[in-house]
Order: sequence, then structure tokens, then C-alpha cells
Amino acid sequence: MYLGLDLGTSGVKAMLIDGDQRIIGSASGSLDVSRPHPGWSEQDPAHWIRATEEAVAGLKAKFPHELAAVKGVGLSGQMHGATLLDAENKVLRPCILWNDTRSYHEAAELDGDPRFRNITGNIVFPGFTAPKLVWVKNNEPEIFAKVAKVLLPKDYLRFWLTGEHISEMSDSAGTSWLDTGARKWSPELLAATDLSEDHMPTLVEGTEQGGSLRGELASQWGMGQGVVVAGGAGDNAASACGMGTVAEGNAFVSLGTSGVLFAANGSYLPKPESAVHAFCHALPNTWHQMGVILSATDALNWHSHLTGKSAAELAAELGETLKAPTGVTFLPYLSGERTPHNDAQIRGAFIGLGHESDRAVLTQAVIEGVTFAIRDNLEALKSAGTSTSRVTAIGGGSRSRYWLASIATSLGVAVDIPADGDFGAAFGAARLGLIAATGADPVAVCTPPKTAETVEPVAALSQAYEAAYERYRATYPAVRSIAH
Repeated sequence: MYLGLDLGTSGVKAMLIDGDQRIIGSASGSLDVSRPHPGWSEQDPAHWIRATEEAVAGLKAKFPHELAAVKGVGLSGQMHGATLLDAENKVLRPCILWNDTRSYHEAAELDGDPRFRNITGNIVFPGFTAPKLVWVKNNEPEIFAKVAKVLLPKDYLRFWLTGEHISEMSDSAGTSWLDTGARKWSPELLAATDLSEDHMPTLVEGTEQGGSLRGELASQWGMGQGVVVAGGAGDNAASACGMGTVAEGNAFVSLGTSGVLFAANGSYLPKPESAVHAFCHALPNTWHQMGVILSATDALNWHSHLTGKSAAELAAELGETLKAPTGVTFLPYLSGERTPHNDAQIRGAFIGLGHESDRAVLTQAVIEGVTFAIRDNLEALKSAGTSTSRVTAIGGGSRSRYWLASIATSLGVAVDIPADGDFGAAFGAARLGLIAATGADPVAVCTPPKTAETVEPVAALSQAYEAAYERYRATYPAVRSIAH
């Protein structure tokens, strides 16, 4: 058996698979986000451990014999978080999360140094790890002085699991400290933020061993000794392993808290000026590009809180048949935006409201706004040399056929819905655990799921959607002129 642990923003998911990659079961533990100031987003790493213990306990209650047969553990996690440890491995402050934008001044300053884009292949975004450390240095110097290790969220979980400071390429590519083409830390970039390689974990590939489960935990969970912990992956690369998006030309769209358009690449193709992320993949000698929007289902959840209706109720009001855009435009920039704008200060907006704009019209606008933000990502990926004729949809938002029809129509690509099953980050992490424990061929393991259904573009609405997208594109600079 193989265990995948996915540390998300809202919870930890644990999934068991067998040697034939059949899913035995899954369980989860929940997490909350603390927002002490506007633009801030933090979590206490102790809560990650509690949620992991809850998730594994849930599996143990149902599948004790299967859990006892685990030979490999794979890790996946939310990227970019700054988890700061002192020389005694004590956590110095709450982890600053991926969607925290407080360090936008520091990010702009680092991004102004041409070495960062040249070496990492990416813009220095406010959500990345390096500018967060500069913010801590500038605003909490007494904490910065005590920093001995900087770990990404899943790698703090690994430290608890194994007692070792280890990371891997896909997650580390989102720090602004990795030489992404060479797949190693850049001493030059670390020095530019007053850090050194001593502050960083050692690096392995996602498919390699990255520690062994501590005997104490193995006993507690009823496992044998010598359980291998794989390098693992950042959440999007792990999802790609779960989806089989590992070969050149394969792509998926993820409608989770954030939105992602992800394409696998057989070579390193950076184009930082497009705000496309060019990162290492979890498999050796493989890279990927992705466009990221900060609020996808998060935008619908925000609308849900305002209206007092659940996201499912709001989606049900629209039905499954795609409608022409109404003229109301929604910008989903509730916590700034990454691709293509790299703008931490921009905020969301409804434009074109009238007396006739009821709840369903606003719901439709929210879904279209997220769709158009993903279309922006497609245009950015095209400019960076990646094109695709179809994408596979994953994430909670992919349960809405309306949303998938909207994406297919705006992007002009077929959207595949995987056959029943969970092919997300926890499954990808379990696959990496299997590869690390057995030495299996990564490409042979990371195969795509069967397609249950394909949502095609609605040709009759393509012109209306194109006009609405142009309105959406024109709205950002107008709102930016008053938001900054």
C-alpha cells in the first residue's frame, strides 16, 4: 500500500492506494486560515500536524490492515508558504501563505534585480517565498535573526514525519531561490535576500526518497519500519502526476480555491514577462508552465457568503445549459492577481449592473469572470510557446457542467471530465510514494485517467463570449487606474 498526504489550504487529505493504483480510501482533517490584516493570510504549522493526524486516524479506523501495509508515503502541498524554524527546529511565527500579498513592495524590489528572472525564469510574485523573508527582515528583524531553516508547508510536514530538512524541485521552484533550469539552489539569489544554502533544505527529485518515516509515527499508525517518504511535489505538480499530465502537450485546468491552467513541458521554457510560471515538474528532467489566478471557487464562495446561498444552490439556479453573457462583467481579483497582471493591489469589481441584475445574473458574471481569467492564462501560455487543443478539468468547480461549458466556449478547446475517481494531488502524491518505494518507471505509473465525458465549445455562443471577453479585458486597466 502507498499513502498520499496532501496539505491544502482548507485541509489535509490522506489517500491510500494499492500496488495497482486502486484507491482503497481517503480521509481528511480540516484547516482554517487566519487573516489578521487585509491582504494577510497565515496558518499555524501545528494545525497541519493536527489535521494530518486526524486524516490518518480516519484511515486507520476504516482500513487498519491496509495502513499497516504502507511501504511508501508521498507528499503534496500548498506552495510558496514561508515556515520559519530556529536552530532548535521551533516554529518562529505563523506560516505566511501563498495567497498573502503583504510583501508586494519587497517582491517588486527583488523583481527589479534582473538576476531573479534570469536564474528562476519567473517574475518574483508577492506570494512567493523570498519576498516574504525580506518582509520579515524589514518588519520583524528579531525573528529574521533567529531563522535557521526556511521550509515550504509540505516540507515542514516532512520534517515532522522524518526528522529531516528536505524539499524537491517542483515546490522549490516557487520560492524565487531556485535555479530552475539547473534544478539547484542559487547561492547568488539567496545572498541577495541575506540567506545562504544553510538556510535551505537539501533537494531531491519528487520521485526519489526524501527521508523515512520516524519509528515512533510508524508504530502509532501500525506500520512497519523503513517506510520510504518520497520527495513529493507542490500541489499543482502533484495534481499533474495524478492526472497523468507529465508528457509534452498535456494540460489540465484546476478550479479549486485558486485557478490553474497547467501544461507539461519536455524542456525548460521560461517567459517571465508573461507572468506565466515556468517550474520544475515532479519527474526528473521535466518542467511545466502554468498560469495562476488567485480566486476561482474562492470567488463563488465569496458570492455565496454575500447571498446566503451555497455555491451548489447558486450553480443550480443557472442550470446546465450555457447562456449568453448578460453584459454584467465581474473581475475576480479579490486578493490581487498573478497571471497575466502580477498585480497584488488590484481588487475585484462588478461592472454593468442594472435594476434587472438579479442574483442569477451576478452568479453567471462570477463564473464568467473566472472563466475569462483562465482565458487570460491560455493567452499567456500561448505567448510562452505552449498550445493545447484540449484540457482535463479537476477541482471542486469542475462539478459544474455550466462552468465547464463556459471554459470550453471561451478557450475554444474541448474539456475532458475524468471517469469517476479522485485524480487530484493526494492521488498524485500516493503515486510518487509508490515510485520512490519501488523504483517503478514514473511515466508508466503516471498515466491519465479514462475520460468519462467531453464538454465541447458551444459554437452558437462563441461570438457573444468573445465580445464579453473583450469587455473583460478592457475593464482591468480602467479599474487599475482607480485601484492603485
